[in-house]
This record gives sequence, C-alpha cells and structure tokens, in this order.
Amino acid sequence: MSDTATPAPFPHWMLREIHEQPETLAATLATFATADGFVEEACEPVRQWLRGAKGEIVIAASGSSRHAGLVAELLIEDRSGIAVDVEYASEYSYRSEHALKNASVLVISQSGETVDTLLALRKANKAGHQTMAITNVPGSTMAREATVSMPTAAGRERAIPATKSFTAQLLNLYLLSLLASEERKTLSVADLNRLLAEAAALPESVRRQLPIWESTVRSIAETLHKARTFLFVGRSVHYPIAREGALKLKESSYLHAEGYPSGELKHGPNALVSKESPLVMIATVDRSDSESVERYEKVVQLMNDMRTQGATIVAIANTGDTTVADLADHVIPVDEATEALLAICEVIPLQIFSYCMAIQNGIDVDNPRNLNKAVLAE
Repeated sequence: MSDTATPAPFPHWMLREIHEQPETLAATLATFATADGFVEEACEPVRQWLRGAKGEIVIAASGSSRHAGLVAELLIEDRSGIAVDVEYASEYSYRSEHALKNASVLVISQSGETVDTLLALRKANKAGHQTMAITNVPGSTMAREATVSMPTAAGRERAIPATKSFTAQLLNLYLLSLLASEERKTLSVADLNRLLAEAAALPESVRRQLPIWESTVRSIAETLHKARTFLFVGRSVHYPIAREGALKLKESSYLHAEGYPSGELKHGPNALVSKESPLVMIATVDRSDSESVERYEKVVQLMNDMRTQGATIVAIANTGDTTVADLADHVIPVDEATEALLAICEVIPLQIFSYCMAIQNGIDVDNPRNLNKAVLAE
C-alpha cells in the first residue's frame, strides 16, 4: 500500500490511495476483528479504557479527523449510551482547567503529530484523564503518550488530502462503538455478530463499487467543473460526511464549499442555492432502521423543495432508488448497507469528486497550496 516511489499505474497519489481503500479497510478491520468476533489481544486495552470511561468521552481532533469524531459521537451515544462531546483540538488545548470535563479523552490524528491535537492530549494527560489515540502511525508521539493506542492500518498516505486514512478512522470508530456496546451490554450477541459480519463484507463491497463511482463521478465533474460554490448536506451520521465532502473539495480544488445538516438548509444557507451553486445531498437509507427511513423521507421532501427552488442537485442515493433519481440532476449510487457503514461508502465518491474537480481545474491534487500533511507548528 503506497510503498512504491511513484503512484503508477495511477496518475496521482490521491487517486491511488482512494483505490487502495478496499485493502486498507481490510487491514484495519483485521487488526481488531474478524467476521467471528473481536481480536482479544488488540481489543483488551481498548475495553479497559472503555471501562474507565465513567459515562463520558471527549473527542479532540482537527480537520477530517474531527469529522470522523462527529460520526463516532452518534455511533457511541446511540449504541452504548455513553455521552460523547467532540471538541476542536485547537480549542480544547486552551480551555480553562475548570472547564475540562471529568471524562476519558480520545484524540484522533492521521499523523499522530499534529500540534494542536498533541497539545490536547498532553493537557488531558496532565489533568489526569485516561487517554486513547487513534492514529495511522503506530509509533507516533500521540500513540506513545496516550494511555491506549488504537492504530489504523491504512499504510503511508502520500497525498495531502486524507482519503484512506479517513475511512480507516471511521472503521476503527465503528469498531469502538461496538466494543462500547458490548461493555455496556446494549447489543445482543446476535446483533453484535451481525454487525461484525457486515463490517467484514465492507472491503469487498467497496472494491466492487469503486469502478462505478469513478465512472459516474468523472462524468458529473465534467458537467459541473465551472461551478465555484457547492453546498453539501446530510442528516445524522451523514452530516459529518457532508462536511468532509465540502472540506475535501476546498482543499483539493480550491472551490468554495460548505457542509450543513439537511434540516438547517432553510435557516439561511438556501439563499445561496441556484443553478450555478450545486447542492450535494446525501440521500441514502438503511431500510432496516426506522429512524433512517424517517430521515430519508425528510431529505426527499427537502429535495423536492430545492428542485422547485431551481437547484442543481447531485444526490448520493441507494442503488436503484428511482424516487431520488426523479428529483436529482445527477445520482451517485451506493449499495445498501447499515447506516454506519453507509457513511464509509458515501465519502469515497465524494473523495473522487474532489479529485476530479481538482484535475478539471488544473490543480496539483497531491500537493494543494498552503497545506501540509501534518500541521506541526502554528
């Protein structure tokens, strides 16, 4: 995985690393779980950390890693009942000691060296909190200094825009939510085994869908390459994915993009919606989840309203969803999955979209201006 000197046979590292995600997801999963259960040696330190989380977890992270933390907040709270608060690492580092919650602290960082996240970890350690680090570098400073390390296995990521490291973080956090549910006994053994089996099938599902996503998204990018402003929207776990899609587009192609909860669109941002400012709507659904179905129905109604308003709509929707296809100008299909795993699948075509828009605009996508792989100094 990215162990060669060039990105060949791909033209850029970013595209190569997008295509490596079936392998990196499989490697990350294999570190902690199989289709039959958790890997005890790797998971026992995480279990002990969860036992010490006396009802609350604070997640400190920045950029894409914070978006992964926002997904984790919903998964952990909904599944286990443990309260989770997600902080900007750069803000947490400078909070008053009196404001710090008596919580276990989780830091998330691709490099494990990002300065503001490292400062947040050290602040938590100094305050006596038990800490855990999710990083893509097992020997990083954060991995060494945290009470527990739960590394991803994405391998070296050479392109500055995070792709495979982000989906590996999401998968680790998905597994963390299952471990929390196991500890709190909020999931039956049958449900836990089913969710692990579904996770085990994820890498092959991504592998199968990647060619379809790339072909579809390349065509959409060619059509929309002159647009200069995008709005991304999603509900629940799909809202952080919308934010990540907007961030990826900004950093990769220098286009203005914002991510919002779908329900907030009419509270001001829809003033920006027009034919010239495309609206990217995450409209997938987990039909086995009644709450997901309810959210989906609200997104479809919003899509109806935005179509009436004259929006250009790009929708990420379940494969074969004719309701969304009738309302959207462009549809990116995603195969059915459980709600949490849909989030992982949705972000990959958004990564491809960012890549294609950058190429359409002549950007050096592996080395976008003003950005570094890790923010090491402020």
